[in-house]
Amino acid sequence: MQPADLALFLGAVVVLLAAFAARIGTRLGLPALLLFLLVGMLLGPIGFGIDFNDLASAHAIGFAALVLILAEGGLSTNWKDIRPALGPAALLATLGVGVCFGVMTLLGHYVLGLHWSVAALLGAATAPTDSAAVFSVLRGVSLPDHLRSVLEAESGLNDAPTVLVVIALTGVATGESSAGVFPLLGSIAVQLIGGIAVGLLVGWVAVKVSRRVSLPSANLYAIAAMAWAVTAYGMGVWIGVSGFSAVYVAAVVIGNGDLPYQHTTRSFSEGIAWICQIGLFVMLGLLANPDRLTWSSIGVGVAAGLLLTFVARPIAVAACTTWFGFRRNERLFMSWAGLRGAVPIILATIPMAAHMDRADEFFDVILVLVVVFTCIQAPTLPAAANILGVVDPQLAKDVSIEVAPLDEIAADLLQADVPEGSRLAGVAIRELRLPRNCVVSLIIRADRSFTPHAGTTLEQGDELLIVVAQGQRRTVVERLTEIGRGGRLARWNGLRVQASD
Repeated sequence: MQPADLALFLGAVVVLLAAFAARIGTRLGLPALLLFLLVGMLLGPIGFGIDFNDLASAHAIGFAALVLILAEGGLSTNWKDIRPALGPAALLATLGVGVCFGVMTLLGHYVLGLHWSVAALLGAATAPTDSAAVFSVLRGVSLPDHLRSVLEAESGLNDAPTVLVVIALTGVATGESSAGVFPLLGSIAVQLIGGIAVGLLVGWVAVKVSRRVSLPSANLYAIAAMAWAVTAYGMGVWIGVSGFSAVYVAAVVIGNGDLPYQHTTRSFSEGIAWICQIGLFVMLGLLANPDRLTWSSIGVGVAAGLLLTFVARPIAVAACTTWFGFRRNERLFMSWAGLRGAVPIILATIPMAAHMDRADEFFDVILVLVVVFTCIQAPTLPAAANILGVVDPQLAKDVSIEVAPLDEIAADLLQADVPEGSRLAGVAIRELRLPRNCVVSLIIRADRSFTPHAGTTLEQGDELLIVVAQGQRRTVVERLTEIGRGGRLARWNGLRVQASD
């Protein structure tokens, strides 16, 4: 077998193993990424003996995977949901990261006895929460929108500043940089603001172009959306600002741009993100050499995790959310839900790639911290939510709506479903009160399809095809979402939803 064919075959086997591992992780309440990491370790020194020590390639692959994971996070972010939570989420992603970094630096130096440079790197690398871990675990917990939105938005926003801090601190630790604290903070602020501006510009251009160019396939819209987001990253890096903030902001703008085939785009980007997570954590598992682990590294990792979980994170949450009216129980849950995952481990490869002294030990400490405390926190999140009383058992699942352009008749074709728990079930077609010239043309129910009439009652699991006149799409989406959440009398009960542009 040729080397390329062998690599393709082994890659397929690894992906299949990771897919089955993800299923096991779902049953156990663990983020699948930890099991991907285990797959990589089994392929490495303790299993099949695959030796991977190319630190430069690991660093590059890690950053590339993080770009695509952030793009998927932005494309799947609903602006109308995170807009009310943007204040506390942005504060957690900036001030919260700073507080966590400062507290962990002090604790690392005075409690764990680490040198200042190592303690600062430990604080920076462990400050951000991980979007992949947060999104995957929170999907299984019925949280109110305002709480879920803060945690998800925080995890998407806090990667960019911490990447910049770790790169800067690595330069200081290796002697390549001697910048003072205030010039360093000023440089980071400029890069973040510049990255946000680039992301807004590229996202705006992407939406304008995509609305005017009709592509021949739904999948091409999905590919173009991902390509626009990665373009934002490239432009940000090219002009010397934060590419990570650029890619996330651009993806949020594109994902909320009222473009055709949004559901297809999000499904495609989610698949890309899964591939990136599998490849990333299998690679990190290969880098994790159990023979290199010492009791000292394990002890520091566990101790740092305890300090992060029970001291630094609660202080950061209290400092950033007290002013926004969150209840004490909600703040406690946000403290416990600060999951770490891909990002801290990727950040730990930066000192390794820069050949910092004892960087491999630093990597091992971060790896132990992430693995041990994700195994503790992730499975207990649903129980913690119940104990703290932050679960919303009546939360209805939003209807999923797909849009396809019908160019010849100046209309759109919406595909909507009635998911489990949606209050659309039991509502008659006439009770939807859709705008004039908007017609439910077909219902697919189980293994049959039929043309409905005004008195047809929707059932759970139905799929609807709705022809919508141009200019009425927003109204139809708002109406279906409102009824899905509040039933046929949603507006009489004061529930109104504003669809994103």
